[in-house]
Amino acid sequence: MEHVLRELDTLPLAFAALLPVINPVGTALIILGMVGEAPEPVFRRLALRVTVMMLVFILVTELLGQGILRFFGISLPVVQVGGGLTLAAMGWKMLSSGGKEAAPTPGASDEEAVLERAFYPFTFPLTVGPGTIVVVLTLSAQATRRSLQATLLAHVGILLGASLLAALVYVCYRYAPKLGRMLPRSAFNGVQQLISFILLCIGAQIAWGGAFALLSTVRAHP
Repeated sequence: MEHVLRELDTLPLAFAALLPVINPVGTALIILGMVGEAPEPVFRRLALRVTVMMLVFILVTELLGQGILRFFGISLPVVQVGGGLTLAAMGWKMLSSGGKEAAPTPGASDEEAVLERAFYPFTFPLTVGPGTIVVVLTLSAQATRRSLQATLLAHVGILLGASLLAALVYVCYRYAPKLGRMLPRSAFNGVQQLISFILLCIGAQIAWGGAFALLSTVRAHP
């Protein structure tokens, strides 16, 4: 039993590494600003869909990520640049709209339109994006151990850590309206603008990290 727990040390590591990248509370506020004052069942269904898609995304990345990138000839720095620019563009759009992009959508057809956006952009790239890909691939590469059993347990630990974080994501997204109501309207608008700016900066930082890595390879091979 002690041996099993020792090999599952990737569980807290995965949770701690993914938590600041996914940022459930901050992302819940971003999604709340994009969805608007939709009925509570919409957020419940949306939270469930995003949580499931998030777990599938991390599972595929953990098991097949390296192979998929090699198949398409894509490097991690290129993923960072593309994903970072996508996040930055979304942050800029939300920032320039002044928080007016999303409006209350009580109609059934509008509710379905919200749920149709569960994967893009609510799951990818808002919840799990290029930063998540980099973290998961790094954890996966470090999960190789001396025996097959230990390696499998290390990968299970990564998935369990991601599952715990997915539960936290569900709670934050599910109760995003209550989280928003805890803030006065003026304060919420200010927080929404601040988060939009932070999203823009995160995207720029991720894109710059990828660009710097690409430029480093150019300097290394003149």
